[in-house]
This record gives sequence, structure tokens and C-alpha cells, in this order.
Amino acid sequence: MDTIINRSLTGYYRLNFYPVGTCNILKMGHSEIDKSEKDNENDDKLSSKEDNDLLSFDKLSLDENNIRVVVGLDFGTTYSGFAYCHVSEKNPCSNTNWHGEVGQLKTNTILQYDDEYNNVKSWGAPAIAKKLRKMNKQNNCESSKPVELFKLHLGDLLDEHKPKLPVDYRKAITDYLREIGKVIKETVAKRWTKIDYFEDVLLVISVPAEFSDKSKVIMRACAFEAGLIKDECSINLQFTTEPEAAAVYCMNNLEEHNLAQPGTNFMIVDCGGGTVDLTTRKLINGNQLDEITERTGDFCGSTFIDTEFIKYLRKKFGDKPIDLLIDNNHEQMQYLIQQFCRHCKIPFSGNDSDFLYELDIQDTIPILKQYVTDNNIREALEENEWVIDIDFETMKSIFEPVVQKILKLIKVQLDNAQETCSAMFLVGGFSESRYLQKRIRQVFEHRVDNISVPLQPIAAISRGAAIYGLSNDLNNISNGESVISSRVLKYTYGTNTFYKWKKGDPEDRKTKNGYIEKFECLAKRGTKMDINQEVTSSHRPHKADQDSIDYKLFYTEKYDGIYCDDPGMNLLGKFRIDLPGSGKDRCVLFGMTFGKMEIVASARNKQTGQIYRTTFKFDLDG
Repeated sequence: MDTIINRSLTGYYRLNFYPVGTCNILKMGHSEIDKSEKDNENDDKLSSKEDNDLLSFDKLSLDENNIRVVVGLDFGTTYSGFAYCHVSEKNPCSNTNWHGEVGQLKTNTILQYDDEYNNVKSWGAPAIAKKLRKMNKQNNCESSKPVELFKLHLGDLLDEHKPKLPVDYRKAITDYLREIGKVIKETVAKRWTKIDYFEDVLLVISVPAEFSDKSKVIMRACAFEAGLIKDECSINLQFTTEPEAAAVYCMNNLEEHNLAQPGTNFMIVDCGGGTVDLTTRKLINGNQLDEITERTGDFCGSTFIDTEFIKYLRKKFGDKPIDLLIDNNHEQMQYLIQQFCRHCKIPFSGNDSDFLYELDIQDTIPILKQYVTDNNIREALEENEWVIDIDFETMKSIFEPVVQKILKLIKVQLDNAQETCSAMFLVGGFSESRYLQKRIRQVFEHRVDNISVPLQPIAAISRGAAIYGLSNDLNNISNGESVISSRVLKYTYGTNTFYKWKKGDPEDRKTKNGYIEKFECLAKRGTKMDINQEVTSSHRPHKADQDSIDYKLFYTEKYDGIYCDDPGMNLLGKFRIDLPGSGKDRCVLFGMTFGKMEIVASARNKQTGQIYRTTFKFDLDG
């Protein structure tokens, strides 16, 4: 990944990090300079061939901005939707028109490809409908399988929990964003005929709280490939976390509970299909939120209830029949899960001890009978006429492993806040589960007075993302005041720095020229940082004729580190600061802003104020 800070006599540019091989246009304010022309200027030549992959100068403090419409996109694991609003209206509207049918706030995050998995044949709800049509025809010689749950590949999840996909997950994400992007563009064009999408629309995409910087970089790259932004380095794309967006949306709910006073703390529990994300916020004035503890999340959304259901089936039928069903009859397996969701997962409240659903294998998924070869299992099923009784205790056993994870997340969040939490808002599709609501209230009603589900919790993320975009100074969307005043860092960040080796340092780490490489912490995990707060450090060249300084940016979930190869230390990327002139006294002030959703960097000469060019490459394979 590469980014550059340009030398300037009038000020210095702050930058976001974007992928290598993109942004062939050089943006300085509203002027555009062709990359090939700029390459001919000697003073802007990069010092190595690999750096020629990208020249992207993006002066973020624009003199003016044409944003007229804000779109908040909730790209979910199982369902996706968006909300939109003109800057003069301040009241986001959710899209409810999908594939010609009106009424749903979201559509399915699913793709149906052609047999070669090159082109998308259908997406969203129609892809689900196609699955059901196949089921009705009892077509066991299935062609291409529907592709779903691909967002899970962006998370730090064990490979065994990531779905096996017939296409690269980045292609699936890009293809899905392209399809939903068509609906976004059509909706904006119909609503405001004179709006230029690429010039006048700010797109805010919400991401899970646990997403790393690399995941956001991949999302930006996919959004560009999908045609959602004109240039990959476009500042017309911003990110917010899903619980953060929900917190913005729920600010109005504080008034309903007479809690809209500065100093009020409230928690958001965003229960989605793949993840459950939490954040605790403090209202610091009428329209701004402070993050008071580290946002957290885990993979314990509603799809993992389905996973527990599959585990239950394995106990009844054995592993081999279920494996054969998944491998050979994916569509029928998905139909079985759909039936489970409709008759069990959604209606189960935990209040009716007589709850019972009779799963008739003959009617629902007859092919499974052919896969059961164990005589004992087969005899037991035949004795019960191939009907599986899913009763109250069974449903509790299916729900509880997932619910317990959620309860633990909430407890840790409350404990870490160390302040009274006045309200807890449950949002997201899974928040509508009456059993989940019941369990959360049972466990935490003594610690939180108000636990509620706001109006239309499914739309909370997309509407909150749009409100977040509206809250920025839209004449200067990079540096403007935002409804979010601070964030708490989820990682510790630092660079590799060379010190003179001294007695007591490990001998095997001593370089030939007498130095030792160590981890220099720039920002610690758990630190609350204002979104525009910059962390700076001074650096000097080791040699008088040195023409650049090379550094690596590392991150870790630990609170500090000594060496860059410590356990848990990860390389985020590499950057280079060019050093004109000569001498060892050329002190460079390097700065990074971690409070924004995308890391921002700067570099300048402390003596002259001259701005230095910085290139950055993300280590996406690390």
C-alpha cells in the first residue's frame, strides 16, 4: 500500500493510506495532474522501483466541497441496506425498494453466479428465491452454489469458521457492492435529478468494531473496483463502526428516557448476522459523543445459532450424513436452515415451556434419508417416522452457546467502563430475538436501568452512518467537526527504531554498524484519542548522505512491546520519508493520527518547516 505526502511551501498534507496500484490521478485541491507528466519531474521521483506503483497526492483540506447527499451503507454478513439524505434535510430515509418489491429495509447478502462463477446472475432476495425454486424441482444436480457469508473473511476468524467459497472473497465483496451500488445510484438519481454521484455524494460504510485497518483497506479497494467511488483515494468515502453508527442513531432515544443530559453514558449492543459489536458512549453536549472504553466485538451473531443447529443435527444423524448433505446438496441444506429460522429461531422466546417444532425430514429434506447408513441411527429415526422433535430444552441448548458469548461481551464492556451505564440499546436484526432480549434483561437489569430496542433496529446502522456523515463539516469533510469526538484505540501502534547498541542489549540483535532495532510505541491500546489528535515523534538520519528514512508500522493487541518480532506483533505496512540535503541534523517530525477510522500521517522538517514526501505500503499478506 502506498501513500505520499507532498512537499509544499504553504502547508503540509495529511493523508490516508490506500492500496498500491490505484489512484493514477494526482489531486491537488480541484486540479488534476496526469501521473505520467508528474513522473517526469526530477524532484518527485521516488527512490525505488516498487514505489512507482502509486503516486497519490491528496490535499485533504479542500477549499470547497460539493457534497449534497450522504448515503449510509450497512454492508452486513447476512443482510444489507442503505439510507440516504440530502444535507439540507438532516433526516435519513431508508431504502425499501429492492428488485421492484417495496417494504423491506434490507435485502440478503447473497450472490448467485453463472456456472463458471464469473458473472452475477442474481443477488439479494431473488438469489434466495432461486434456491427455493430449485428445491421445489428437487434438482439434485445443482449448478453453481449461491455465495454467501463472504464478509466473514474480512474478520480475524479461525479458518474453520470461515465459509468455503467457490470464488475469492474479495471478488464476492466487490460484486455485491457493485450490485447494491447500482441501486444506490438509481435511488439518488431518481430522488435528486441534478446530483452528480461521484462529485456530490458522500458514502459512509459501516464496518464491525473488530475490523482491522487492513480490513478497511480491503473494503476501500473493493468499493473502488465496484464503482462506488471514482478514485480509490477519494475522500467521498468514509468509514464508521457499526456500533458507533448505532450510537449516533440512538442519541434521540435518550430523550425518550429523560437521559439527554451531558455526562450520560449509554451502551450500544449491535447484534448482526455475523458479529455482535459493542460500544459505550458518553453524551458530552447536545450533539457529540465521546467513547469511554474500548469498543469490542465477537463472531456470535445470528448465523452462529444456525451453526449450533447444524451441530444438533450431527448428534441426531451423525457427521457423515450432514457432511454429504452440505457437500452434495448445499441448496437443500440452506432450505433446511431457512425452515429452522422460520419455525424455531425467530419465534422462540424462552417463555413457552411447551414450545415444540416437529421437523419432518420426509417433507423438508428427504435426500438426507439416503445418507443415513448407521443401522442404530436409522432404526431410531424410522421408529419416530423420520420426525425430529425440537422442544423447549433443545432450543435453549442451541441458543445458549451464542447467547453466553454475548452476555460475556456486555459484562466486560460494563466492567471496563467503570462508570454508571444509564441505558443499553439493542440494535441489528438479531436484536429482535425475544429470547436474546429476555436473557440480556435477566442478567443486566440490576446494572442498567433502561434496556430497550429502538424503533426499527434493523435500520439503525445505515441511518446512523448517514447521520454520522451529515455531522461532519461537509465543506471540509476530512477535518470537520464530527458527532464522534473521540475513539478508544483497539491496538497499540509503533514503528521500528534503531538505537545505539549498549551493554545489556541482546548480542544477537546487534547490527554490523553497532545499532539495535526496537519497537517504539506511538499510541497504546486503550488510549482515548480525539479524532484529530496527532501523535508525533522526531527522527534523524544515521548518515550524513542519507537521502531517506525507512520505517515500518506495527500493531499489536498487547499494550506495549520491546521488539518488532515479539509474539503478537504484526506488520501493518512500510513507509519512507525522503530527506533532501545532507547532514545528520536534518530532524524530521513524523506524525500519525489514529483517532480517525483510517490512519493519517504527516512528516516535516523541524528546522525549516519543509514538508517531506512519505510513501506507505500496507502489508496485506502479513
